[in-house]
Amino acid sequence: MSTISPRIIGAPINRIDGPAKVTGSATYAFEHQVDHPVYLYPLQATIVHGWITSIDTSAVSSMPGVLDVLTYENAPKLVTTTERPELLILQSNAVAHRNQLIGAVIAETPEIARYAASLIRFDYEEQPHDVDFHAARADLRPPQQVPVRTEYQAKQEDIDAALAAAAVTVDATYTTPRHYHSPMEPHSNIAIWADNKLTLYCSTQGVHWARQRITHLFGLDMQQVRVISPHVGGGFGSKLFPLPDMVLAIMAAQLLEGRPVKFALTRQQMFSLAGYRSPTIQHVRLGASPDGRLTALYHDAIVQCGKIMEFAENCIRATPVMYATPLWRTTQLVADLDVPAASMMRGPGEAPGMFALESAIDEMAIACGLDPIEFRIRNELEAELSSRLPFSSRHLITCLREGARLFGWETHDPVPRNRRVQGWLIGTGVASSVYHMLRFPGNVAKIHASTDGHYTVSIGASDIGTGTWTTLTQIAADTLEVSFEDVTLQIGDTDLPVASLAGASAGMNTWGTAVVEAARKFRELLLSDYGGRIPDGGLEVTAEMPANPYLQQVAMFSFGAQFAEVWVHEDTGEIRVPRLLGMFDIGRIINAQTVRSQLLGGMTMGLSMALHENGVFDPQFGHTVTQDLATYHIASSADVGSIEAHWVGEEDLYFNPMGSKGAGEIGIVGTAAAIANAAYNATGIRVRDLPLTLDKFLR
Repeated sequence: MSTISPRIIGAPINRIDGPAKVTGSATYAFEHQVDHPVYLYPLQATIVHGWITSIDTSAVSSMPGVLDVLTYENAPKLVTTTERPELLILQSNAVAHRNQLIGAVIAETPEIARYAASLIRFDYEEQPHDVDFHAARADLRPPQQVPVRTEYQAKQEDIDAALAAAAVTVDATYTTPRHYHSPMEPHSNIAIWADNKLTLYCSTQGVHWARQRITHLFGLDMQQVRVISPHVGGGFGSKLFPLPDMVLAIMAAQLLEGRPVKFALTRQQMFSLAGYRSPTIQHVRLGASPDGRLTALYHDAIVQCGKIMEFAENCIRATPVMYATPLWRTTQLVADLDVPAASMMRGPGEAPGMFALESAIDEMAIACGLDPIEFRIRNELEAELSSRLPFSSRHLITCLREGARLFGWETHDPVPRNRRVQGWLIGTGVASSVYHMLRFPGNVAKIHASTDGHYTVSIGASDIGTGTWTTLTQIAADTLEVSFEDVTLQIGDTDLPVASLAGASAGMNTWGTAVVEAARKFRELLLSDYGGRIPDGGLEVTAEMPANPYLQQVAMFSFGAQFAEVWVHEDTGEIRVPRLLGMFDIGRIINAQTVRSQLLGGMTMGLSMALHENGVFDPQFGHTVTQDLATYHIASSADVGSIEAHWVGEEDLYFNPMGSKGAGEIGIVGTAAAIANAAYNATGIRVRDLPLTLDKFLR
């Protein structure tokens, strides 16, 4: 293993794209300048399950400004896909869930398109629907696409016996509701079909991944499709893959060849067409010896899937990574319902899964009469339970101890309801955090140097607001051993070398490794063939990211510890979180400023998950009724008190040549559990069902 110089990596350099964003000159998907655009407004199903029997477009057939109406009767035929079947829109008259896309109006202005859409009538043959999510369903099944290693898991009867014999036990069920991504920029597209080629401006977390799926779906060649997305106004997982809105825009562009089609979802449509985190029901059973050492651990999760496509929130993934126990078992089941497909959302699996596990661990620590930090340290894990591999780096104990010091944990009172200030009950809580580390294959970076000593680095990466424009420039400048100002980065376009998406906290780890490889090859070629002098006409090198030789040797994760102070009003149940602190093991820091922003954002999202977020579902009509930012509550500045993010800073060279680890998602993981644990410490009331609303403390 070798590292690269620390001259630029780690510096808190201001964001390259910052001035463009604050002055409004950064171009987002809907803002690209195109000639003579038309506008699309979608038609959505008003039943949950059944068939369309007739469509009446007579009211708009001669309306000025209406160019066409797109339905299954005239839509382009798509190539069947088993990978993303939710994309197969307008291919038949079947309705799989309420608000499914069943057509569109295309018009000269957005106002005409929206008004005309309100005049089109659909008749249906409605069928009984099934949207009831609960643990007693007889048709629950194991997921097909969640990899589960079972070779080291205990049999159920052995777990049951160990739990029955344990000196101390915890047996509890925890639930989390539907969560929605709610990025500031809604899903937006400009699709242009001309000369048998498609140009797509869109809001996506991966331009190359979007192109790959589009070309397959429409039966096109890669050379026929260009996807452009230089700036993305947030995604949180909702923009990882193409969704039906993108397919609808492309269909309309094919129908009106030559005219750019502009289509942006409204905020309300985001709640039915842009994905969500599945609700979960999780059963955790723990057994421990009298001295507070775990003897058995069982974690079962139930999630929902839309019948249209399976996506199972992998709530049990983190469980074998956290604590030592001789016997453990995880199981997961899904309920297939007549609802839209669920999707990845920041911290998929770990965010809801660790709420359950870390709440149960807190309950067990209290039952054993141990400080929650001491209990976690006493059950520290040396190797991942599911693979038996040692960790590439694991500084969880350091995070717990150093975080406790910075937070002032010595003031923690283990007795609930023991601290009061003017009618407010005060408590403190802690939870561990974890997120798996990934590097996606097939990434390529290109470096071109001109004779004036300026370097252009090209890779089809994405910046979804995380700071990619800046951090990749830092990595390139550091490895090339040139100044930051001498490097220009190009990203967000499929005309650039192939790159994976911005997701799973893998973006910088993956793209950065490709850039380091290209920079090293560039320097080697420059020294060996040109004596260190850039030749006339410049020099260009392209390199593919190498495979990681340590994948089967070590288990790779980011870790952290979350601390919360919670105030609950004794009379009203009102809950406040004036203080959060996180200490994280995320490897070497690429940019101290942008990584702190990511950690604070994740912790704020965890606060929002703990106190507010709840997609309220109406089973009669089969849809979420909280479908705007007035009714789907998320944390605002009034909810956010003091939030601190710190890190250990120990590099991990097993994972990438920068020594960094994923930081984008670990901030949300563990935050909700820390807040719930602190709320228990304040009130003596254990709330196991998110969010922590005031009614749950008025018992």
